[in-house]
Amino acid sequence: MKIMEETAFSQENVFGKGQPNAAFAQYFVGESFLNPLTQPGCSIFLANVTFEPGCRNNWHIHHATQGGGQILICTAGEGWYQEEGKPPVSLKPGMVITIPAEVKHWHGAKADSWFSHIALEVPGENCKNEWCEPVTDQQYAALEG
Repeated sequence: MKIMEETAFSQENVFGKGQPNAAFAQYFVGESFLNPLTQPGCSIFLANVTFEPGCRNNWHIHHATQGGGQILICTAGEGWYQEEGKPPVSLKPGMVITIPAEVKHWHGAKADSWFSHIALEVPGENCKNEWCEPVTDQQYAALEG
């Protein structure tokens, strides 16, 4: 369900909005928020990521020589996920997106809805994230749904 009003969205966002995602703001168009769900040093990093309407992260790749990648568990609002060279996927609560290592992709909120997902960094060997170019306003405006 699309939710434009932040107060109504907060009632649906059961894992909490968290704090402004300042450490990674340079890799986002719009404002995102991060609420870590696991403690620092835990073997698996798990966080609720919230995107204001229209916010999206840059194209990026989760590199790994073995294992790695990312899993998104959609929890509130509506968003988008897209792999390079493939059509965008409309995201709704309850959907799970499995992103293998080495796949260039982006994800974020729809223009008319707040959006949250839990992000799980899949353990692997030699894992690192490569941030690429932003999703342009023209690419984003062409999305429908």
